[in-house]
Amino acid sequence: MNAQGFDRQVFNFNPDWKFQTGDAPKAAQMNFDDANWTSVSLPHAYNQEEAFKVSIEELTTGIVWYRKSFKIQQEFEGKKVFIEFEGIRQGGEIYLNGEKIGLHENGTMAFGFDLSEKIKFGNQENVIALRIDNSWDYRQKSTNATYRWNDKNFNANYGGIPKNVKLHITAKTYQTLPLYSNLETTGVYVYAKDFNIADQKATIHAESEVKNESNEAKTLQYEVILENADGKEIAKFASENIQFQPGEQKIIQAEKAVENLQFWSWGYGYLYTVKTRLLEKNQLLDEVKTRTGFRKTAFKNGMVYLNDRVLQMKGYAQRTSNEWPAVGLSVPPWMSDFSNHLMLESNANLVRWMHTTPWKQDVESCDRLGLIQAMPAGDSEGDSKGNHWKQRNQLMRDAIIYNRNNPSIIFYECGNEAISEPHMHEMKSIRNTFDPYGGRAIGSREMLDSQEAEYGGEMLYINHSADIPMWATEYSRDEGLRKYWDEFTPPFHKEGDGPLYKENPATSYNHNQDAHAIENVVRWFDYFEARPGTGNRVSSGGVNIIFSDSNTHHRGEENYRSSGEVDPMRIPKDNYFVHQVMWNGWVDIEEHSSHILGHWNYKEGTVKNEYVVATGAKVELFLNGKSLGFGKQSHQFLFTFENIQFEPGILKAVSYDADGNILSESTKKTAGEPKEIRLQLRTAPNGLLADAADIALVDVEVVDKNGNRCPVDHSEITFELSGQADWLGGLADGTNNNILSKKLPVINGINRVMFRSTTEAGKIKLKAKAKAKGLKSAQISLNSVPFESTNGLSTQFPGADLPLNLERGPTPKTPSYSKKRETIYIANATAGANQEETYHTYDDNELTEWTNNGKINTGWIEYEFAKPVTASQCVIKLTGWRTKTYPIRITAKDQVLFEGETWQSLGYITIPLEKVETDAIKIALIGANTEADAYNEIIEVDPTKELDLYKDKKAADAKGQLRIVEIEFYE
Repeated sequence: MNAQGFDRQVFNFNPDWKFQTGDAPKAAQMNFDDANWTSVSLPHAYNQEEAFKVSIEELTTGIVWYRKSFKIQQEFEGKKVFIEFEGIRQGGEIYLNGEKIGLHENGTMAFGFDLSEKIKFGNQENVIALRIDNSWDYRQKSTNATYRWNDKNFNANYGGIPKNVKLHITAKTYQTLPLYSNLETTGVYVYAKDFNIADQKATIHAESEVKNESNEAKTLQYEVILENADGKEIAKFASENIQFQPGEQKIIQAEKAVENLQFWSWGYGYLYTVKTRLLEKNQLLDEVKTRTGFRKTAFKNGMVYLNDRVLQMKGYAQRTSNEWPAVGLSVPPWMSDFSNHLMLESNANLVRWMHTTPWKQDVESCDRLGLIQAMPAGDSEGDSKGNHWKQRNQLMRDAIIYNRNNPSIIFYECGNEAISEPHMHEMKSIRNTFDPYGGRAIGSREMLDSQEAEYGGEMLYINHSADIPMWATEYSRDEGLRKYWDEFTPPFHKEGDGPLYKENPATSYNHNQDAHAIENVVRWFDYFEARPGTGNRVSSGGVNIIFSDSNTHHRGEENYRSSGEVDPMRIPKDNYFVHQVMWNGWVDIEEHSSHILGHWNYKEGTVKNEYVVATGAKVELFLNGKSLGFGKQSHQFLFTFENIQFEPGILKAVSYDADGNILSESTKKTAGEPKEIRLQLRTAPNGLLADAADIALVDVEVVDKNGNRCPVDHSEITFELSGQADWLGGLADGTNNNILSKKLPVINGINRVMFRSTTEAGKIKLKAKAKAKGLKSAQISLNSVPFESTNGLSTQFPGADLPLNLERGPTPKTPSYSKKRETIYIANATAGANQEETYHTYDDNELTEWTNNGKINTGWIEYEFAKPVTASQCVIKLTGWRTKTYPIRITAKDQVLFEGETWQSLGYITIPLEKVETDAIKIALIGANTEADAYNEIIEVDPTKELDLYKDKKAADAKGQLRIVEIEFYE
């Protein structure tokens, strides 16, 4: 209690729960005997131990009950008591002291209840019980509609209460919670405006929805205190006195211009604490602490601006479950930071959570780290109608209200495919109602010609724009396991070998690491080539699907998706390091680096291609100090050295600029014979908390006598765990993917295991022994840290003391790109047919096109410029870009600038032109089209997809058509 008035209390409600699978009709009753139920601490999914053990569609579903007994101190009697669930899966009926208090069903979003009138105080026991159904076919009680995002492809079904729960106790005049479902309240809203980035100034605005549930009129003052990351007060401001009648509910606000601000940025998770306070005659009635950051955004000219600097989006489309083996999504906050920070370390700046709203723990993790988020509401594929659309609307409303103070959220995603303009308008209206000043763009996948969406972008394909930013929502969907280096390394996996997928060869889903990494270089190049600075119409980047291998829809040999840049235990594949190299800058490369794919531990006589990914203009390879020459460059970043013969020692790659200056170096070293096991413990900064929910990670390596990892070793390790911890294990090839097994091989010299704390603090010891003779064992020990909980409540919140990541520093003041070429603007065009449609080829709209009438002699179009220019490049998007080849001639006043066949692409191609000064350029079809899908291994894309062929499925058979979507010319 505060000496001046009531001090709002927030309790960790995670401890001391019990659960049982199967229905128990009387479990809501207070006197129900749950002595034989399983004791757990939240967050906890009842089937979480199946994560990665079984395929997504085999995860256990059905009815489960959770119960908890707790007591509330007598001093809180007469106050307001609220419970906040961050989410349950899928639908749950909630009971308090035998009485049903509500229902929640969407399986994704946070919700709350007012317990004030039903709670017992003092030494009286309260019992809360939840009956939860996580069936795949769960239907909304009021409408009998399913939830489309309760989907067996992408939304791993970890049932129960897999997220955190809190208890809030407030005075009867209070600031509401941001929990619209059930409570229908909106809480606190903090934002900055009137930015002056250069001078570090902005106006800080705070507002709170306030309820006066007392029986008296109140005269209140709204006070705001701004504290920096060090806890120092840097600003204080207040409103005038405000009158509240009994029962009145309204929004009050205050704002002030503040100097010397640190702006939240990529890799600079600078956060402030904003204390919003209700005062009556200088007596504190209520105080809410909101942790937030301030940043300026803009979405224009086809680009994303953060703090006045252009940022090309680079990152991952990650499953919202963000799951781990044997625990699913229910990990402690420090592990969310660990996983999400790895994205940052790969130089990603964006995570696009897929299909459903991320849970608050991941949202807050990205705040701390400086990792931008795209936040969906809930969706499967495509638009919705009827009750399904209402569900999506309501979820977006709730998610925006709950997450609008989190600075890392910069995009709101309305759908995993395009939605109608009226639906986009509805979503935009929700954003404008509840978050009009948060600096967030709202849009959807595709939406290429939308007048409502504020960003768009397709899956796989490359889009250019001079208007709203277009970034690819999923641009590389191949798969490959970490255990396969290449064809020359045990287990000697032939590239592409694996089971069929939908009765077709699935080579793209059974890659070796080197092939998978190369594919990611190829796929990123299209976006890099069209980055800001390359013209008027640019690509705003894209996100690679996915970051970590996921217990979701899979196509390769395992029962989980292996598209990740890291494996399920977050151990990097070569893909990871490739992205570190290619993404090293806001737009242009700002720090040079290089990476040699694979390892350097082969059998004598092995001859193979070596690959280096580097940011330089050329790369030279050295073996034990001897030059092996320069590599062949392709796709900007890839350098291939053919037929390199293995010799033990040091392989070194040196990357140079065009003038021969060294930009970066990287090496691979031959490791010696395996000699010992090495263990590395990873915990939260303050150690392993004995709350029965915290987890420790242990890296397990096999190393040689000099401590070098042995990258071709697959030794089986046996683990012995003793003390106050429960074994969770890791993942590897074997029965049930070795989930929960205490025997686990290293994979390419390394693996990672986990154990969870118990409710008792004490000593924990882990021993690791090898089956192989001569491999020295290892052990680690630690003491878990006490966790205090009384009567089911705790004031300790795991993650409350996690550090902010400030590694990158504030947004640089220098430009993020240089201008690479000059755009030549088209003034007019004439054509051999359909003259009225020629404008479609330069209207900055990829859903319009020009085509001739199907006769080769009418397949021409001539572009006129406002003045004579010297064009060096033609960038063109031709209809059927994946499949069609067009024989064309490009001329200027009968001088041939290019003649030949176009090539297939995932969008645009760049055609080099002979340089000549001219005020017009003509493109003409000079032969019949040919048809051959260059991307037939991307078999989940329909080769006659409407978008490819503009709703003209007969176009695949057309032979005399010239069809242009967009064209650009550059000097």
